[in-house]
Amino acid sequence: MTGKNYRTNYILNRLSVDGFANIKDLSKRLEVSEMTIRRDLRELSIDNVVTLIPGGAVLKRNSPIEKDEEKYLIQTAESLMLEEKIKISRKAASLVDPNDVIIIDTGSTTENLPKFIPENIPLTVICYTLNILFNVYENKNWKLVFPGGYFHNNTLMFESPEGIEVIKKIRANKAFISAAGVSEKLGVTCATDYEKETKKAVIESSDTKILLVDSSKFGKIKISHFADLTDFDIVITDSGISKECEEIVKNIGVKLYIV
Repeated sequence: MTGKNYRTNYILNRLSVDGFANIKDLSKRLEVSEMTIRRDLRELSIDNVVTLIPGGAVLKRNSPIEKDEEKYLIQTAESLMLEEKIKISRKAASLVDPNDVIIIDTGSTTENLPKFIPENIPLTVICYTLNILFNVYENKNWKLVFPGGYFHNNTLMFESPEGIEVIKKIRANKAFISAAGVSEKLGVTCATDYEKETKKAVIESSDTKILLVDSSKFGKIKISHFADLTDFDIVITDSGISKECEEIVKNIGVKLYIV
């Protein structure tokens, strides 16, 4: 059963994407009763976010959740393409070898990665986000490096010039990097400008660069460019990727895993 905050974020995300939420579908996907979904939608109606209709709800015009596209919230992103992100993370975890030094980037896809790495293998893990820190800090077999810095609530990322310098001094076997947009012409981009310098430092400090992106990110362009597709050795995505984008990745010589 999912918690109320998670359910609300998921419902808000579906509403922002589709403009409509179906009770039966939400009940199945969130593994709760239809009565629970009705209660959640009723509260959103009271908050003037939705209009209740038979079988679900529709997003109200000028709703408070209609946001500028650059206002990224990881809590909302976590509920998008959840099954695909889990598959991507599972595949990424299979690439981790004992005694690797790995860097795990910010993002809702990378968050799941530590959950699929065998707990008993020795590793050094570099991370700089609160959600990933919570998934790694208890493992006694893993050495942890946490650069620290200013906390950004929307991505749960810690970022600072000093933290970037720490990353630049490290050498990693593998870096698992996320992105908000992947374009053949305009490169790989993120939704917030403060992320890009950390991501660039990660790429410079890593031997094998692995891009973890669900298929919805292809063809999108966000505000901050931090890399080109050719900067990566491996791309892991889901089966929703178009044939055109699949060919683009393969033609530039990047190894592509589709899960």
